[in-house]
Amino acid sequence: MNSDPRSLPQVLYIADSDESRSLVRRLLAATYVVLEAANPLDGLQLAEETHPNLVLIDDNLQHITGNEAATRLRKLLPETPIIIVSADTSSGARERALAAGAVGFIPKPIGGDFEELVQEYLHGKVDELENAEEYLREYQKELAEKIEDKTRQLTNTVERNKYLLQQNQKMFAMLERRHKLLETAARVGQMVTSILDLNDLLRHTVNIICSEFNFYYSGIFLVSEDARWAVLRAGYALAGRRMLDTNYRLPVDDKSMIGRAILTQQAQIALDVAGEESRFKNPFLPDTRSEMALPLTVNSISLGAVTVQSSDLNAFNEEDITSLQAMADQIAIAINNARLMKELESANAELLRTKTYEAIATATGEAIHWVGNKAAPIPGSVSRVREDVRYLIALLAQLDESALDNASLQTAVLTVKEEAQTLGLDLKQILAEMSAMKPNRLQALVSVESLMEDLDIAENSANTILEIKEGLIGPARQRNDANVSLKEMISNTVANMGLPDGVIEMGWADDMPLAHVDARQVEQVFNNLIKNAWEALTMAKVSAPKIYIVGARDHDPNFVSVMVKDNGPGIPAEIQEKIWVSFFTTKGGKGGTGLGLSAVIQIVNQHGGKIWLESEAGKGAAFFVRLPVEK
Repeated sequence: MNSDPRSLPQVLYIADSDESRSLVRRLLAATYVVLEAANPLDGLQLAEETHPNLVLIDDNLQHITGNEAATRLRKLLPETPIIIVSADTSSGARERALAAGAVGFIPKPIGGDFEELVQEYLHGKVDELENAEEYLREYQKELAEKIEDKTRQLTNTVERNKYLLQQNQKMFAMLERRHKLLETAARVGQMVTSILDLNDLLRHTVNIICSEFNFYYSGIFLVSEDARWAVLRAGYALAGRRMLDTNYRLPVDDKSMIGRAILTQQAQIALDVAGEESRFKNPFLPDTRSEMALPLTVNSISLGAVTVQSSDLNAFNEEDITSLQAMADQIAIAINNARLMKELESANAELLRTKTYEAIATATGEAIHWVGNKAAPIPGSVSRVREDVRYLIALLAQLDESALDNASLQTAVLTVKEEAQTLGLDLKQILAEMSAMKPNRLQALVSVESLMEDLDIAENSANTILEIKEGLIGPARQRNDANVSLKEMISNTVANMGLPDGVIEMGWADDMPLAHVDARQVEQVFNNLIKNAWEALTMAKVSAPKIYIVGARDHDPNFVSVMVKDNGPGIPAEIQEKIWVSFFTTKGGKGGTGLGLSAVIQIVNQHGGKIWLESEAGKGAAFFVRLPVEK
């Protein structure tokens, strides 16, 4: 037995069965250097790199058969004997293996003469094949049928890739437009931090709307003090300046889109203004073809409306309506803040004005920071998807359309090639890059699963931004007040939160009246308060956490009161005023947007109620909510 393994012959065994490889290794390891591959692709690569003295191939392989692997190895290593190891006992199995390029055929199960047979084949034994031409024709026919099957599979893949490409293009357009809409909303929010004058705020707002979306015209109307007129306060470009010079205004009635938007507090759409009787014909804007009027509403009070106009027919879609109304809500809040600022200046002078300015600047700065963080993954995901699509297009363009038996498929492949050329894609260069890659790297690049994951990342980031937007402007939406049982509402809320048994203790007075509130908004109030209490207890690792909820008629008979109290560490006195400010959070890097209590106080105040905090260090925190009773 030779002790130097470098002088031993090398035998490569390709088999996907661990047991088979282990058996062959045990039988041959004393005489040969046994190389192993668990799949045919790795086996072909290993054979090309090592040039073994003999190759054993298990016939039962995934993706390609042992015979096909033998044919490919014969071209790679024409001087190396290739042996098929097979459990196929059917007639002609041995002959088909020899026709594929093998010099021998060893049946399974492997017997005691296995090592002797390997030795004979290594020293030049070649099994003879009678009627070689007949078996070669059968093998070629088998290969042709498999190629046809692969072609059908590739055709299906082409159709699927074409569909994915179309969906990707739609997704790209949606993401780009959504990104632009969010960017515009962020610009409007940024103005609040630096523009305190109402006229400047409105003028810059209409300019940004038109420049960002390439709209023909945008204008902002505010309701006059007597509520009879919608007065134009800002208009875009020359037409806007001319209307402002004429003190342009419209009656607050249903004869114009602006008037109707203010009265109904709902967006008004005219996709073809020629057929809209409710739209006022404006001689200053002769090229308008589509218009949208968006109400400016705060606390269910109409401040005015924004008009957005395009010179194209059918210029707006549902995505525009939703996003632009969200932006209009932000504009309404900005207008309301500016008005409140002016009132504060008159009532309390410099001190109150400065504090309000700082609060608005801090909240908006945090909002921009949040939006930036959540939008950050979108460009990277889009870039990776764009790169994946380049590779898929390059692969698709390699199809010979004349070989396809379907005219539609031929047209589709030609279209992809022409569009790739129009877009300036260097398909040869892309294919050269791909050819230089290892198989596993190439498979990863053209993975549909990876492509969909990147799209999911971009979609999730966009949805997160929209959730932050909802937290900011949700409380400003129009309410739908009704008589509500707070006992039933809060009990259902607690049941749906899934908190551990025994944490919540509730007590309700027998004479507790119904509250007259918007059920959805007030449910958010108590959901946020209970959630904050539980998070405070969890973060403080309180050994026996408790949350007490007590409801009763308030000392003022026009109100009902609910207390939410925990036995946690309490809220320090120095931050008790700050907890109501948007984006202020005590959770640090452990989650939370800082919008919960900000939304809570807005909702309660909008209902004409009151909320306050009572807390001492080490004695927990108690929030008291007072809401109007049923009418």
